[in-house]
Formats: sequence, structure tokens, C-alpha cells
Amino acid sequence: MTRKLDTSRLLVATHNAGKLEEMQQLFAPFGIDVESARDHGLPEPAETETTFVGNARIKAHAAAKATGLVALSDDSGIEIEALNGAPGVYTADWAETPNGRDFGVAMQRTWDAVQASGAAEPFVARFCCTLVLAWPDGHDEVFEGYVNGRLVWPMRGADGHGYDPMFQPDGHSITFGEMASTSKNLISHRSEAFRKLIATCFT
Repeated sequence: MTRKLDTSRLLVATHNAGKLEEMQQLFAPFGIDVESARDHGLPEPAETETTFVGNARIKAHAAAKATGLVALSDDSGIEIEALNGAPGVYTADWAETPNGRDFGVAMQRTWDAVQASGAAEPFVARFCCTLVLAWPDGHDEVFEGYVNGRLVWPMRGADGHGYDPMFQPDGHSITFGEMASTSKNLISHRSEAFRKLIATCFT
């Protein structure tokens, strides 16, 4: 049985400032005070699963158990047809450098891999998002969202985060990196998953 969200405080299990800001904007109309894992000094748990939902569950349940708050986690990434779905669940790993995550490096690596694949344009891709809402007693609710599009090069736009500057969603002539956050939030993979969460847990 699905469970309604009946709290004014929500912990978002992320250390990613971009994701936190996006969640704060999405929850603002509902009067929910959104806090982050970093606010609570929580470590980042090892993401040992091979699926978005598996890793999202690890993060949400660890945060809920540690704080006693309802916790929301997000596991997301980009799947590229020419790379047989890679980087997928390992999207953030492709950005790892000796000096921390650098998505400029990740996007260059991705583009080089697509070129080496021999695939022809358009380079079809999709962003995937899985949200897991977990309660301290172990209950959880799972919501998934997707947005289809294609890769562009060179990168365009300085807004957004992650792979946004090289992803152009279907039906649009600009990349996520060129979109205002309010426009992106209407069509993004995260907003689709969020709409499902709202429909299930608030209405």
C-alpha cells in the first residue's frame, strides 16, 4: 500500500549542490523544508548496485536510518544508444578525476567513445532518473522518469549540471545547458519522476 508524505521536513540524500537546488525548487510549492545529507554530516554510502533503483535505495534508506527523517534519494544518469546504454548507472564515475568529479572531462570522454563506436548521427540518448522515498521504518516508494533526446557537440550552454550541455531533448533546439532551470524542470527526467511522486504521496 502506498504511503502519503505527511512531514514538513525532508532529507534529500545527496551531496550534489545542483541536485539539491533542483529538489528545493520542486518541493517549494508544497511547503516542504528540504535538507541535504551534507547538512547532517552524513557520509556518502557506497553505491554497490548495478541499477538506478538499487543505488537510490541504498542512499535513501541509509539517510532515513541515520537521521530518523523521511529521506529522498535520486539516482540518475544518461544512457547512450551508440554505447549500448553506457555510461548509465556509472554516469558519475565517468567524471572521476584525481581532483574530483569533472563533467567536462566526462563529456569529452563520452563524445570520444561515441565517435569511436562508428555509430551514425543522430546520437540517440536518454536521461533516466529514479527517486526513492524512504521512511525510517524501512518502507519506500519508487518513481522513475525519462527524457529522450540526442547528443550534440561541441557542448552548448553553461546552465544545468552534469551532461546537460551536450544533451538536446526531443522537440527542442537547445540543450539542457542552455535552458533556464524553470524550463528544464518542466520536461526533465527528474521532474517526470517527481510528478509521479506528487501524484502518489500528496494527492
